[in-house]
Amino acid sequence: MEGESLCNTLHTKIEIKPPGQEPTPPSPSPSVLYNHESDNQVEGKLPFFKSRYRQRASDTWLISLLVILHLMIFITTTLVNYFSIPSVFFQPLSENPLLGPSASTLDKVGALRRAFLAQNPLNWRFFLCPWLHAGLIHFAFNISCTIFIGIHLERDYGPCKGTICLELIVFHFCLTVRIGVIYLLSAFSGSLICSLFVRNNPVVTSSGALFGLLGTMLSGLIRNWKVYSSKCAALAALFTVMVLNFLLGLLPYIDNFANIGAFISGLLLGFVLLLTPQVRQMSKSKAGLFEYGGNRAKSTVKLKQKLEVDRLILRSISLVLLSGCLVAVFLGIDANQYCGWCRFVDCIPYKRWSCNDGPKTCEIMKNKLEMTLTCLYNGNTRVFPFTNVSQDRMNDLCAMIC
Repeated sequence: MEGESLCNTLHTKIEIKPPGQEPTPPSPSPSVLYNHESDNQVEGKLPFFKSRYRQRASDTWLISLLVILHLMIFITTTLVNYFSIPSVFFQPLSENPLLGPSASTLDKVGALRRAFLAQNPLNWRFFLCPWLHAGLIHFAFNISCTIFIGIHLERDYGPCKGTICLELIVFHFCLTVRIGVIYLLSAFSGSLICSLFVRNNPVVTSSGALFGLLGTMLSGLIRNWKVYSSKCAALAALFTVMVLNFLLGLLPYIDNFANIGAFISGLLLGFVLLLTPQVRQMSKSKAGLFEYGGNRAKSTVKLKQKLEVDRLILRSISLVLLSGCLVAVFLGIDANQYCGWCRFVDCIPYKRWSCNDGPKTCEIMKNKLEMTLTCLYNGNTRVFPFTNVSQDRMNDLCAMIC
């Protein structure tokens, strides 16, 4: 009996193949990804800002597309400023400390300000404002950080690695699209929050999309806490990027409330839409912050159940917040009436620029060669060596000295 049992056991483990036929490898599943370039690596934690496999340039097509769109719109804004104010691509730092267009040009291309919202609470400016930059300094800083953060997200959660098949390509294309959805929804959410705090100075909200990506990256780090190594360094890097961009938002024409709203939106959307980064394999103890121990099958079932509950809760919170912001915008609520210090979150007054959003009225005196403006608000006077200017440009100069 013992010999027969052994024979049956051997029989069940041996599979006879016809001569010359190679065994068929199992098809890869979207939930289990293989990285053939790292087969010789020892299993371990994944560095947060350093890939364990070689990347291709085509793996970051989404961020490349977004950067091209931002560049085209920035060039368009610069040309509008050039034709509005002949022979001037950028205004002097005394007028725009970010080396960018004039306030009237920002108004023309889609910047937000309280006067426009009073006419139409929800208009086309909400969708164009997230693509505008306040100046060359803002553009260079914002795009550099977006490339740094966006490429990491797209490479870890987006493109297909390893074995190529149609199922994997479709799966990872969907993940890349999710990152694009997070980028756009965070930008729009930032514009909504901006509209609740914006004053009567033009502001742009392009930094909001970057803060949305930062919130998404933080959510990925939290959910997959045990997957990554050097977590303190990763948190320090995220915090540094956030602080530097927030400090930049204390200058005129950049709205910090849009950054705050977009960060919260990106954080929630990251928990809802993104799961785990693309790693070859992980041990049970490195499956993520929300993983369970014990039996692997039971652990997987419990994890799926908890993820579904987490998603349902976070989706509900996101929907409530978005609905509340839309209602507040339609009602024309001005949060500055209930928060006297909020204006300092958005713009810090300094002698080299003005954060004043009060009425700007100037007395004008002209002769053949020059024009003198005197601000009736603070008494400042300035002489300009020209007289033939449009009314919009006159308002820009008056706002500069007031």
